[in-house]
Amino acid sequence: MNVGIIYFIVIVIANTIGAISGMGGGVLIKPIFDLIDSHSVAEISFYSSSAVLTMAIVSSYKQVKSGVRIDWSFAIQISFGSILGGILGNKLFEKILSFYPQGREVQLLQILLTILTLLLSFFYSKGYWKNFEVKQFYWKVISGLLLGFLASLLGIGGGPINVALLMFLFNIPIKLATVYSILTILLSQFSKVVTILLTANLEGYDLNILFFIIPAAIIGGFLGAYLSKRMPEKKVNTLFQVVIISVLLLNIYNAFKIY
Repeated sequence: MNVGIIYFIVIVIANTIGAISGMGGGVLIKPIFDLIDSHSVAEISFYSSSAVLTMAIVSSYKQVKSGVRIDWSFAIQISFGSILGGILGNKLFEKILSFYPQGREVQLLQILLTILTLLLSFFYSKGYWKNFEVKQFYWKVISGLLLGFLASLLGIGGGPINVALLMFLFNIPIKLATVYSILTILLSQFSKVVTILLTANLEGYDLNILFFIIPAAIIGGFLGAYLSKRMPEKKVNTLFQVVIISVLLLNIYNAFKIY
């Protein structure tokens, strides 16, 4: 089967789940693309970010249009940090890749950090830690900075850490946390993709793959936003935990495969 068609199927499913759970799709796309192993680490990171950015645009549009109440002051403060974090995360990714051009070490670092964030998010979702309810401006900017940085560095768009951290620090329900998570993903990935387009040499990238990736991301974003509105919070939380466990196992397998 053509790798573009495989990517298309993966992205539709991943972005649908990512839009519902607030994880952004990349947490599934990145390790599955690593498993398929048809492109370089840099290409996979770019494809994953492009897919997640497209999904985030579509999902955010659908959520706003459907009448979801958003505290725009809160969203802007979080997003401001995520833009800067997205730029810094991509800069560090490129720096590490320049030291290890084969990409194996970079991929392993991404996997290990992803596993760590998955474990933290899973334990949080099981109710092991009590929520805070911070109000200060700087906490909102710092949390956005951290989320944008990790999303960009790991090439996963957002991941479960977004939703868990937003709920943990600001004591907001999971369905609302998924909306803010998608907004931070949108801006952090936008800053990353723009940075790549302006600074990276794309001649070695197979850009034809984008003809499969972009339509799949749009479909996944629409499906995810549609289903998110209709799913109760308990089911969203269950989906959140199932995805964490699945991606955790997939990343562990990829880590062993590298070495």
